[in-house]
Amino acid sequence: QVQLVESGGGLAQPGGSLRLSCVASGNIFSIKDMGWYRQGPGKKRELVARMTKIGVAVYAYAVKDRFTISRDDAKKTVYLQMNSLKPEDTAVYYCNAAVVSYSIVSDQYWGQGTQVTVST
Repeated sequence: QVQLVESGGGLAQPGGSLRLSCVASGNIFSIKDMGWYRQGPGKKRELVARMTKIGVAVYAYAVKDRFTISRDDAKKTVYLQMNSLKPEDTAVYYCNAAVVSYSIVSDQYWGQGTQVTVST
């Protein structure tokens, strides 16, 4: 089994910054893609940013040039640096990882989510 644990959410003012972290643990042989998704009030879950194992990143248009995804494979951790936050960034942010287990089975895993609220 694989666990993803997010941290770093909270309350920020418009224009402020937050940094999310997600640590993976458990039956992990290797991690392929890692990424962040979010689900705002009354909205569907959407991609925020995703990074391949070789470091290629893709971003949602709404966050491009404001958010930066990075990963530290030695720590099995993915980060999301969020700058210039806007009220519309308010959402529950979920970590996602494509993990290959020691039995060489690949599967997708989700974290429990961390709340980000951008408000005055």
